[in-house]
Amino acid sequence: MPPYLDKHIDKLIGVIVEYSPKVVMSLIVLLIGLWLVKRIAIIADKAMQKRELEVSLRTFLKSLISIGLKIVLIVTVAGMIGIGTASFVTILGAAGLAVGLALQGSLSNFAGGVLILIFKPFKVGDSIEAGGQSGEVKEIQIFNTILVTGDHKTVILPNGPLSNGTIVNTTRFGNLRVDLDLKISNENDLSKVKTLIKEVLSKNNKIVNADAADIIIGKFSDGQIQLNVKPYCLPANTGALTSELYEEIKIAFEKNNIKLAVIK
Repeated sequence: MPPYLDKHIDKLIGVIVEYSPKVVMSLIVLLIGLWLVKRIAIIADKAMQKRELEVSLRTFLKSLISIGLKIVLIVTVAGMIGIGTASFVTILGAAGLAVGLALQGSLSNFAGGVLILIFKPFKVGDSIEAGGQSGEVKEIQIFNTILVTGDHKTVILPNGPLSNGTIVNTTRFGNLRVDLDLKISNENDLSKVKTLIKEVLSKNNKIVNADAADIIIGKFSDGQIQLNVKPYCLPANTGALTSELYEEIKIAFEKNNIKLAVIK
């Protein structure tokens, strides 16, 4: 065998002897690391299921956790073998910064969507007021929330501003209070007036627990008394109930000679 071949073979054997332990150790770390990443992803998924997160969000976050941990694992294994990782990490950081700047608005909406799905200030089917819009929540997506207004218009709200703004959830507790303002003459018997109003409330089946409705005596001024009637109903019935009660109370007052206030 020529001398130059012996020299190359000796170098090759030296490289194998030097790097074999590192390669074996790196493979062991890689296999154990992949198993750990899989276990962590499963544990994270179970934790998200307990929080009752949306399936789409759980799948996305599980994939994000798995991919992120695998990247860290690969960089670690490459460093154990002796491959320089500083430039690799720098490239990843620069790429991440460039993508972040390019998708700044979208990332803000994505983060908002994640916060909404985790903390659940509202859910599908709730009626909310937010961003100058009001309507029923039809869909909560990663980047947007879809509302349908009372006149059947579809409103698409970006989740970034939505999660950072004021949200009024009108269906969170299952019912809403209707506020009726009545003005009657101070010549009337208040006890009789309150009794008539309670009778009207008890006969309307749209009211939730008529006994819990408040009848509040307001201020006296210019020969009139202000009454505030505050019954509860389902959110979908607020408009109809308000109209019905004004009509029914007026009819009851007329039948029982209750005088309304004279507006001067």
